[in-house]
Amino acid sequence: MDNVQPPVLKINGLSGGYSAKRPVLHGIDLEVGRGEMVGLIGLNGAGKSTTMKHILGLMTPQQGEVRVMGKKRDEDPQVYQSAMAFVPESPELYDEMTVMEHLEFTARAYGVSEADFKKRTEKLLDLFRMNEKSTSLSTHLSKGMRQKVMIMCAFVAGPPLYIIDEPFLGLDPLGIRSLLDFMLEMKASGSSILLSSHILSTIENYCDRFVVLHRGQVIAKGTLNELRTQFGESDASLEHMFYSLVQGRD
Repeated sequence: MDNVQPPVLKINGLSGGYSAKRPVLHGIDLEVGRGEMVGLIGLNGAGKSTTMKHILGLMTPQQGEVRVMGKKRDEDPQVYQSAMAFVPESPELYDEMTVMEHLEFTARAYGVSEADFKKRTEKLLDLFRMNEKSTSLSTHLSKGMRQKVMIMCAFVAGPPLYIIDEPFLGLDPLGIRSLLDFMLEMKASGSSILLSSHILSTIENYCDRFVVLHRGQVIAKGTLNELRTQFGESDASLEHMFYSLVQGRD
């Protein structure tokens, strides 16, 4: 009997947006397998954030469906939502809570055991050099530090799927490297990541596959080498291929 597991995230024929008369997305097909990091790339307004909002359950598809761990949100909202953590582009924290309180709050919401919480928190505070700030209120943190708190909260939760939107904004070079290395470590442990970023040269060698969105449609997808084959250049950079793809569509 075939026991092949479904993708952690699977989107079929997704059309949607803020108005039924003017959908932003047009028939999006996308999937993220277990232990896979997929880069979602596109210009501003291409539909990346709208796609993420549909995955998060903040918007309802006009057509098509989104499945997380094989489930649609309306089939089992608790399983669906608890299977993912989200890192937004702009940090959103409670001003009167400390860094550690944010981590504890997130861990309780996701049912993380005390032992796992301790182990993950120690590692994350060291990795992002936030030990000295663990008792600081978030309102007293710089933007880069606030972004680190959002990232640490997502990773302390430990769900199967991470939805990460432009995480490098505000991070210093060391923070960017720490995040990339930790994402690889999480991926190796079986977690799946959908990562949106404009810094194509940074994510080129980290993602397993890429999905290129333009004007609400998928115009290319595949591994770096598959895109190069489609493009007809064996050593083309992701950035070069992306610009040629989107400029050819305008």
